[in-house]
Amino acid sequence: MKFLDEAKVYVSSGAGGNGCISFRREKFIEYGGPDGGDGGRGGDVIVECVSGLNTLIDYRYQQHFKAKSGGHGMGSNRSGARGTDVVLKVPAGTEILDEDHETQLAELLKVSERVVLMKGGNGGFGNAHFKSSTNRSPKHANPGQPGEERTIWLRLKLIADAGLVGLPNAGKSTFLAAVTAAKPKIADYPFTTLHPGLGVVRTDGREFVLADIPGLIEGAHEGVGLGDRFLGHVERCGALLHLVDATGEDAGKAWKTVRAEIKAYGNKLDKKPEIIALSKADAVTSKILAAQKARLKRVCRKEPFVVSAHTGKNVKEVLRALYALIEKRKPKAEKSEGARSWHP
Repeated sequence: MKFLDEAKVYVSSGAGGNGCISFRREKFIEYGGPDGGDGGRGGDVIVECVSGLNTLIDYRYQQHFKAKSGGHGMGSNRSGARGTDVVLKVPAGTEILDEDHETQLAELLKVSERVVLMKGGNGGFGNAHFKSSTNRSPKHANPGQPGEERTIWLRLKLIADAGLVGLPNAGKSTFLAAVTAAKPKIADYPFTTLHPGLGVVRTDGREFVLADIPGLIEGAHEGVGLGDRFLGHVERCGALLHLVDATGEDAGKAWKTVRAEIKAYGNKLDKKPEIIALSKADAVTSKILAAQKARLKRVCRKEPFVVSAHTGKNVKEVLRALYALIEKRKPKAEKSEGARSWHP
C-alpha cells in the first residue's frame, strides 16, 4: 500500500428541504385547512477514526464528498426525509486543517472518535406550521437552509512511542528491522527510506511502538533533500533515538546537523528527551570508533551508546534506556495498567 500522509479534500453538507404549501381536501369534511409538511434536514459531514488504516491513500483517488440534501415537505403533513450523512474514515493520528493549511479544526487520536465537521442545513417549515387563530389558511412556507462547503486538509501524524532520527544512511532502517518485525527497504545509498515506517519493539516482556522517518540533511527545513515534512510523524513520540553513523567523517558534526534541523522545525520537537547512539560499530576499527565516540561526546555532552544492529551489540541496552524515557512520560493512569504500549 502506498503511504500518503496528506490530502486536500472538498466537502459539502446537504441543504435542507423546502417546506410544502398544501391544503387538506377530503370529501364530506367542510373545513380542510393547511397540511403542508416540513422539509428534511440536510446530511452532515462527519470525520471518523477507524482501525485498519495507516495511510490517507483513499483520498488520492477521491477528493470530493457531498452529503445528501433533505427531502422536501409534502401534503398530508408529511415531512421530508433527512439527508444522508457523508463519513470520511481516517486513521488514528489525523489532523483536520482549514484551507489555509495552518488552522486546526479537529484532531482524531483514538479509534471510534468522530467529529461533525459541518452540519446540514435545516429544513423549511411547511404552511401547517404557520396556522394560528388569526391566520387559518397560511399560503407560505419556508425554503430549506443551504448546506456548508469548504476545502480542508487531512494530515496524518503517526502515533508512536519513540522515533528514530538521523542523517541518511545512519542505520535507522537496519535498526528498525533488527528490533521489530518491520521489513523496511535497506540499501547502501542515501534516502533509501522514502516514507515513515512503524514497528513494535518487544523487549524484557514489554512493548512499545518505534517509528522510522526518512533521513534529514542540512537545509531540510528549507526543503533540501526530502525536507522536514516527515518530522511531524515523531511529534507525538515520547522520546527520540538519534543514530549517528560511525563510518561518517565526523560524528559530532553529523549530530549537530540533525539537531539544527529539528530545532528549525519547531513544535517543541527539540525539547523531547533524546538517546544518542553511535551506529554501525561493527563497520569500523576500534581506533576510529573511539575517535568518533569522543567527537560525539564532546558536542552532545553526554555518554553515547555504541551499537551495532548487525551484531546486536548494545541493542538491548538502548531499547531499555528508550523504554525508561517513555515510561517517565506516561500518564499515571496508564502506568498502573502495566507494561503495554502507551500510545493514545
